[in-house]
Amino acid sequence: MALVVICGQPCSGKSMAAFCLAEALKESGCNQTVRVIDETSFHLDRNESYANMPAEKNLRGVLRSEVDRSVSKDSIIIVDSLNSIKGYRYELWCLARAAGIRYCVLYCDADETHCRKWNEERREKGEGAYSDKIFEDLIRRFETPDRRNRWDSPLFELWPHKEGIENTSAAIVDAISYLTKKADSKSRDVKTLQPTIATQNTRFSEANSLYELDRATQEVINAIVEAQSQALGGPLNGVSVGQGLPPINISRAVGLPELRRLRRTFIKLTGQTSLSGPPPPSDADNAKRMFVDYLNRELETA
Repeated sequence: MALVVICGQPCSGKSMAAFCLAEALKESGCNQTVRVIDETSFHLDRNESYANMPAEKNLRGVLRSEVDRSVSKDSIIIVDSLNSIKGYRYELWCLARAAGIRYCVLYCDADETHCRKWNEERREKGEGAYSDKIFEDLIRRFETPDRRNRWDSPLFELWPHKEGIENTSAAIVDAISYLTKKADSKSRDVKTLQPTIATQNTRFSEANSLYELDRATQEVINAIVEAQSQALGGPLNGVSVGQGLPPINISRAVGLPELRRLRRTFIKLTGQTSLSGPPPPSDADNAKRMFVDYLNRELETA
């Protein structure tokens, strides 16, 4: 149903905001499953995860993959992390658009002085804290969200050092209203992202369809090669690839390179068609029937 991206400087109260938002959603009577995805879900240490660029890239990849697996129209996913890079927020926005769900950003706007103080307090208490070097680096590289960007909109701003973080904080109340409000023709302030060809997961890429198409077309190629070897180069009429399937008619010798080229072209065309037309065959017989019809047309005109 929705993807919520929590954004803010290190130690700005993001985890508390995510917790309060999740609790407030449950208290509101929301029927959707609410789940928080964060570093602790994967037992990732914050200093190790941000120690260098490869580690940070790996962290973002882990979180993004989990979001991709989790987003659906039956759940509200809250991503509790720095989410400080605007390009990364754009990637999350694309995941929401591909799933056809709502999207928003909850920004914990706290100045550096308070963030640095809260980080030191955590360290003194023996809680999870950033090292000074990593903290300063993250502060420096933070890219503030801008509501004019699609991937930062709608933007709900929370000021932890001024008003604290509560279930009743204005930003959290506004976010809940946006996430739970019934969308209809009159509710123009609620936007459900719509998938496009650029972000939509093509049906052709579904594991079962791809496997069946690849296997079925290879079996047809194998049948032709075997039949040609037995015919010693003569014409082939009525090569059967299965009961109830049309026969293959070949009036000339067709080499394996040409058969492979035709197979690749067929698979490519099938994948392109599935973006805007019917899905590719999901069973072997339909795949074989389509490929045989394609071969008979191509080889007849060759």
